[in-house]
Amino acid sequence: MGPRWHGTLRIALVALSVGLFYVGAHFAATALIDSQRARQIAEINEAALRRSEIAVDYGLATLDDLAKQTSLSCEDDVLQSVRLHLYQRWAVKDIRITRPDGSVMCSAYPETLEFDKVWPGRDEMMPSRDPAVRLFRVEQFLGPALGVLKDVHDAASLVAILTVNASLFDVMPQELREHSHVALELANGDAVAQYRALARRESLARLVEFAKASDRYPMRTTIRIEAAAYERWHRESYVPILALGLALGLGFGVLLANALIRPRSPVADLDRALAAREFKPYLQPVFNLRSGAITGCEVLARWVRSDGTVIPPSRFIPLAESSGRAELLTWQLMSATFSELHGLLSRDKSFRVAFNVVPRHLLDEGFVAELRRTVSDARISPRQIVLEITEREDLADLERAAAAVAQLREHGFKVAIDDVGIGHSGLSYIQRLGANTLKIDKFFIDSVTRDISAVTVIEMLVRLAGELKMGVIAEGLETQEQVAAVMACGVSEGQGYALAPPLPVEDFLELVAKQASANASAPPGDLHAWVA
Repeated sequence: MGPRWHGTLRIALVALSVGLFYVGAHFAATALIDSQRARQIAEINEAALRRSEIAVDYGLATLDDLAKQTSLSCEDDVLQSVRLHLYQRWAVKDIRITRPDGSVMCSAYPETLEFDKVWPGRDEMMPSRDPAVRLFRVEQFLGPALGVLKDVHDAASLVAILTVNASLFDVMPQELREHSHVALELANGDAVAQYRALARRESLARLVEFAKASDRYPMRTTIRIEAAAYERWHRESYVPILALGLALGLGFGVLLANALIRPRSPVADLDRALAAREFKPYLQPVFNLRSGAITGCEVLARWVRSDGTVIPPSRFIPLAESSGRAELLTWQLMSATFSELHGLLSRDKSFRVAFNVVPRHLLDEGFVAELRRTVSDARISPRQIVLEITEREDLADLERAAAAVAQLREHGFKVAIDDVGIGHSGLSYIQRLGANTLKIDKFFIDSVTRDISAVTVIEMLVRLAGELKMGVIAEGLETQEQVAAVMACGVSEGQGYALAPPLPVEDFLELVAKQASANASAPPGDLHAWVA
């Protein structure tokens, strides 16, 4: 097959691709818009549900702590202890002691019983995955509230009345805010909190509904949107997508022609890159929010081809994970990072280097032993290594994972939980895993300066971390306003473009030297001295 035939085939394939993409542009645009809508609504619903679960977790933690320290009775000294716990935990507005049938024996503040319109019996309370926990709606004159019951022993139970503020559910984008309704409902349909109820004229219109149920508690978040507003949403992208049909057809045609004439499997291309060690560490600094001093970094993979082209992780990380190459990629990144940062790590024993580890890799039987050998061969202290376990992917075996984390910590390694707040974990996950650090997801940082509910979530996570003696890092910081906002929430370390994007090792070392010099010459207490 000669070069002339190759050229003809290329032209034919490109022309066919352009024609097909142009004809199909309308359908592609519609499908992309629908997918974008569904994905964004799913993310919003997930975030609202996780906020609600965190509130319930916090209430249960309060009840557990109270049950450990106080005998349950209605004596004055016991109620005084209950009021002390209530004062220290602002998210809980009342604590009550109940009988086995759910009826109230006494309350931290007896006068609050007058606020109740209806108090449900135990059989009306919704059971959770934990049989000792039930959720229910409390009918009060000032509006409904969320009750969380925890069985302590056969004679009595504890109930926390939670402050589930409607602002926690102010999550809708501006285009839909006036045409939507976000609610927290129990499994029986009882609404306990909501934001932006639909106006009367809108409530009569056709609605589309999206729900997300908790797998740990009998509750769900429900988003209802006026159908006409939902169909208009993101429609502005239809014309640009249609216009891109020709360009996409041209690009696809070129790729198709190249693949047909010189086919190569994506996995084979990945193996070739691994063999050639084309995956390079890019380092994003972790820094002190007050001084700007760089205290460590997170190692992120970039595929740097021989021609200098840099391929972002979204193009190869999913393939590496699905094909079983993520483990080899992690070991190569560690080896390269230790080699290039050896001087810095030797000079500064407090400097920490973080690597992302997929749950499957953590659960490998020989992972800890191989990690110790790799670090020992590089003459690096285990105390300088942080392993980040993402919260977005569920751990198949939490008991084995907790045992692996305990083993890592025994050998001096640090463990962080990444993407906290939007993933699979709850309070029990965080407690049982036994990590050193929580990394608050960028989702909350993006809205911390304009959304009081994001501040509430961050403050709650900081308090939880403090009670569990864990550190906190804010991810995705981009502006000085965000830095100031998370500092006000109690966070002291951060990561993001506010200081620097992920950098090649040489550029990162230059930044470390520059920040160290600026920090040394800055006036004491100068909060923003590190800002360029």
